[in-house]
Amino acid sequence: MADGFPIEGYACLFDVADLGRDLVLPGAFAASLARQGAGGVRLLYQHDPAEPIGVWTEAFEDTRGLYVRGRLSPDVVRARECAALIAEGALDGLSIGFKAVEARTDPRTRLRRLSRIDLWEVSIVTFPMQPGARIARPPAAPAALLSAAAARLRAGSRI
Repeated sequence: MADGFPIEGYACLFDVADLGRDLVLPGAFAASLARQGAGGVRLLYQHDPAEPIGVWTEAFEDTRGLYVRGRLSPDVVRARECAALIAEGALDGLSIGFKAVEARTDPRTRLRRLSRIDLWEVSIVTFPMQPGARIARPPAAPAALLSAAAARLRAGSRI
């Protein structure tokens, strides 16, 4: 499968506090995305820099948050595993890896409001820090991908 397994969804929602008490403001990704584009943002598995699993082809802000589109690489074992789990609905979280460039913590609420972020990566994760950051409508896994995975399992190898 030369094109890979397509994925897309919201990696971050604006004005929604995450489980770590961070709240991202609209426009926070603008400078980072203008500088590096989607190609400069890594697609990782569980934030592990040793586990790149594909490429992001689009990353943009809209009124709701940071939306990403990309594809899992068919020649990467972990990407094929992710594709199968996404297709089954067992894996659907997205999470951002970043450096805060401009942020202010409200002493009363203890919320850190992020107004400028240097975006490094967007990962597919089991449990996102922002529960609403999810892969959109998981696409059906292409038959060729599932057939290849089934053949590998029958042969006794990892997917």
